[in-house]
Amino acid sequence: MGRNETNESNTFEHTNEERNFATLACMTNELKLHRISVSKMDNNCYLLTSGDKGLLIDAADDAPAILKMAEDAGVTITTVLTTHRHADHVRALKEVLQATGATHYAPFLEVPALPAPVDVELEHGDIIEFEGHQFPIAILRGHTPGGAALAAEIDGRVNLFVGDSLFPGGLGKTSSEGDFIRLFNDVKQRLFDVYPDDSIVWPGHGRETTLGNERPELEVWWERRW
Repeated sequence: MGRNETNESNTFEHTNEERNFATLACMTNELKLHRISVSKMDNNCYLLTSGDKGLLIDAADDAPAILKMAEDAGVTITTVLTTHRHADHVRALKEVLQATGATHYAPFLEVPALPAPVDVELEHGDIIEFEGHQFPIAILRGHTPGGAALAAEIDGRVNLFVGDSLFPGGLGKTSSEGDFIRLFNDVKQRLFDVYPDDSIVWPGHGRETTLGNERPELEVWWERRW
């Protein structure tokens, strides 16, 4: 739960009619994933949709393209998660927030460097609640002071949205030995040690991978220091 977030829960009497309603609601709120690539840096913008609502991960660039993605998916963006502070991940942030009025989530260590106000500051272990879905947040330190990774289950499989902390073939860029050690330990302990090998990893740039594909290389990454 974020620092500025409140939680409300609903209880149901399990009559046949309400069971049918709950089943219908579950079907209606099926979680789906949409993605576009923007900018010359091949930034990924991810949109999780449930019903007629959307959660955007990184308003990286090209706000019109992002808004068109939501329109094509038939949803309104109500939630935006910024994974970290780097400029190539936030160029469209102000415009998207202004156009949608979405609630803006970001990891608390990144907040001072972001170009738009943050509504909910996230810490490690927090949960983003979205249309009946719960998305655990892992804070990954090293590429920046404390970026966020979001975990979402789609069609029974874990999907990890990791910003620039993890890519096919290695970790994100670090600028010191200490930063590398922090990032390696956080990625190993908070992703590889928590989620199954078939978990899909969606990075901030380029193509996806799985934890299972990358796990055999952890020792190599440690030895080469990237």
